[in-house]
Amino acid sequence: MTTDQSDWFAAIDLGSNSFHLLVVHHREGRLQVRDRHREMVRLAAGLDTDGHLSEDSQTRALACLSRFGERIRNLPRHNVRIVGTNALRRARNSADFVARAEALLGREIEIISGREEARLIFSGVCYGLEDDEERRLVVDIGGGSTELILGYRARPRLTESLHMGCVTMSQAHFEGGGISKARMRQARMAAMQELEPIEAIFRDFAWDSVVGASGTILAIADILAAEGWSQEGISADGVARLARAMIEAGHTDRLTLEGLSEERRAVFPGGVAILQAVMQSLGLEKIQVSSGALREGLVIDLLGRFEHNDIRNDSIRSLAERFHVDEAHAARVKRMALRLFDCVVDEFGEQALTLRNILGWAAQVHEIGLDIAHTQYHKHGGYLLSHMDLPGFSQAEQRRVSLLVRAHRRKFPAQEFSLLEANERQVLSKLTCILRLAVLLHRGRTEAVTAPVSLDIGASGFVLKFLSDWLDHHPLTRLDLEQECAFLVDAGINLEICNGSVEEAAK
Repeated sequence: MTTDQSDWFAAIDLGSNSFHLLVVHHREGRLQVRDRHREMVRLAAGLDTDGHLSEDSQTRALACLSRFGERIRNLPRHNVRIVGTNALRRARNSADFVARAEALLGREIEIISGREEARLIFSGVCYGLEDDEERRLVVDIGGGSTELILGYRARPRLTESLHMGCVTMSQAHFEGGGISKARMRQARMAAMQELEPIEAIFRDFAWDSVVGASGTILAIADILAAEGWSQEGISADGVARLARAMIEAGHTDRLTLEGLSEERRAVFPGGVAILQAVMQSLGLEKIQVSSGALREGLVIDLLGRFEHNDIRNDSIRSLAERFHVDEAHAARVKRMALRLFDCVVDEFGEQALTLRNILGWAAQVHEIGLDIAHTQYHKHGGYLLSHMDLPGFSQAEQRRVSLLVRAHRRKFPAQEFSLLEANERQVLSKLTCILRLAVLLHRGRTEAVTAPVSLDIGASGFVLKFLSDWLDHHPLTRLDLEQECAFLVDAGINLEICNGSVEEAAK
């Protein structure tokens, strides 16, 4: 790599079956892949009956990540995205594993929702295909989930993430490696049962082509081509012949299919059963394959953020429009919140840019709850944000925005904050105070008055400074601030209101 690495980007996909690393160089609008690495970790196989990741599975995963860490160590912090999918969504002790992994990598790991995973997969698949006018159905069979996405160009219109993958299906129906006609039928029927609620919805949408992604589908395509059972992709007849050949073998140890790797044997029957079910349920006769997948989608998404085309901004704007937010007022509150944040930006270190974004998004939608009811609208808004799928957002980012909206007025929800890890609680408490002050200073909902104010964070708490006589001319604001001080005291936060110099108040 060159000394200047600002044009180098990396994505790590912590899948339920395999971990993937992709490193690219972005030059003159083009992406050049410079490194790929995959290791089959089988994280989902390490989930016990109580939903906890075993120590052995964590050890395998961390060993893999230590090797990945060598590839990304010198890349700029914001040029790397690492995401966890189904296995980490399901694991009850995922927070413990993520903390260990983040300490090892020195980077933040995002757990993304199933629909966000589907959106990113669609983006990655479409990037590797010709940008034409086709409407595409994309199928991705992972270790713990199966994603179905229907869209136009790189814009998904319909996304679903189903709770079945090659690892989980193989564990449930092919325990011990045995393969029989009855087991294959049971697995296929279980998959079709999972597909049943969304089958009619997808069939109602027309598509021009079907594209398959992920290791399972690529492996099936390779085997069908090597055996001469299907050419140029995957056919329904070819998959049926593959299933019969597996039943004849009777056990994963006796599978001698050309192109089937040793490491994939144990989880292959479940993947084949799922693909058969998808093709049967949706009436698919042919599937073309693509090497693009989640990690490519991550890189595309990451580049969008650098090029001021962040999908998260679009999600927030759409949400505000959907819930009829007063756009002008939200913009006023956002400007004030960011102004106050910039006064104390040094308090947030390397996280400053990320936290500034979180604060801005929360300010834009802090009033979405008003579309439900005025009474306790902050609670309605927090609830909505915590139960939505917001494209582009990780679960942690969405949780942060939700909590800020929930806490932006009235009694400070100290109990909810007490459930956070200590450092996260401290950071979000500061952001919440900034948002509360921004909302309060624009309670009059007018541009007529912009408070000449600055903010400091001292040893004892926040210090809000006004131009010497400004508060004397705005008694309602003074009263609001006095009440706010009382609210924050109950949460253990000290807010001091004082007069400052003209320079301090105007900065």
